[in-house]
Amino acid sequence: MRNQELLRRVRRICLALPGASEKLSHGEPTFFVNKRVFAMFSNDHHHDGHIAVIVPAKPGDQEALVAASPRVYYRPPYVGIKGWVGIELSEVSDDELGAHLTEAWKLIGNPRPK
Repeated sequence: MRNQELLRRVRRICLALPGASEKLSHGEPTFFVNKRVFAMFSNDHHHDGHIAVIVPAKPGDQEALVAASPRVYYRPPYVGIKGWVGIELSEVSDDELGAHLTEAWKLIGNPRPK
């Protein structure tokens, strides 16, 4: 798939989620809920070779995903230290991608207890 087709997949799924919006951030399409980022498209950012979406994950999920499927998942720069995970878009089905994006939307969109 070409990069624009991969972005269209991400955009279609993200923008179907309630309250989701898109704007450019750091030069890439980025998806927000409640003014907070829940997904970032990565189009060979800094020539890293990844055409991916980067999403937050529950504690421990990043490590488990990367260990189980390193062709599909990776620890992205900058936000990887905070548990976010990169997902190679050409390696996942729409159902898998939708599940990850929905989980990310839930993690970010639900207000945290004070």
